[in-house]
Amino acid sequence: MISVVVPVHNAGRFICDTIRSVISQEYQDWELILVNDHSADDSVEKIRFFIEDYEKQGQPEKIRLLDTGDGKGAANARNVGIDAARGRYIAFLDADDIWEPEKLRMQLEFQEKIGKAFTFTGYEFADEDGVGIDRIVRVPLSINYSQALKNTTIFTSTVMFDMNVLSKEQIHMPEVPSEDTATWWKVLKSGYSAWGLDRPLTLYRRSSGTLSSNKKVAIQRIWNLYRNVEHLSLVKSAWCFIFYAVHAVGRRI
Repeated sequence: MISVVVPVHNAGRFICDTIRSVISQEYQDWELILVNDHSADDSVEKIRFFIEDYEKQGQPEKIRLLDTGDGKGAANARNVGIDAARGRYIAFLDADDIWEPEKLRMQLEFQEKIGKAFTFTGYEFADEDGVGIDRIVRVPLSINYSQALKNTTIFTSTVMFDMNVLSKEQIHMPEVPSEDTATWWKVLKSGYSAWGLDRPLTLYRRSSGTLSSNKKVAIQRIWNLYRNVEHLSLVKSAWCFIFYAVHAVGRRI
């Protein structure tokens, strides 16, 4: 089984599309764990609609709604989901992103074929309506820790871990800005490589007003990771940042 972990904070505009993209997967041995992180909109009501539908079908545990109760952010919400996961595999999906129907099937086939613990896929940028805009991000076959410091191509909504190999503690996310990237680096630094399936199986919705759309914030976050999380020297940080910037621009043009 694949446990799909989704942190939810005021995602009412998009959450139905996101949930439907999981429900529509060709591979159906999944559980969906949605973790509400202090939402003040109608996110919870919309999620409960899907839960009730599966309860009527006799599958009350197919979709679960958990609540952090504290509003500590996405890292804490994902960690709550990780701890509740029951599947062999854990996949992450953000509350405004969308999976193509073949995503889980193709990624699982790829992961089992190569026998690796950490995989990710390509993706396509989408507009606020969730419509692809033909900007596709290609990914390398593999990436190690040193390479990942210079190229943040691993996108959260494409990541899947094999929990027969990794522990939940290893993939717990630290409560720092860009906690997802910090987590990938943590796993890679422990000796693993991440393996990429170069197919755009996720639509990455770029919503106005989101942190990911704020370039200044993104720069501050990556620099903080270099200096205060990875404790790289000033020179090494600057060297990695140059490559990071080139790759980041390349993904957006």
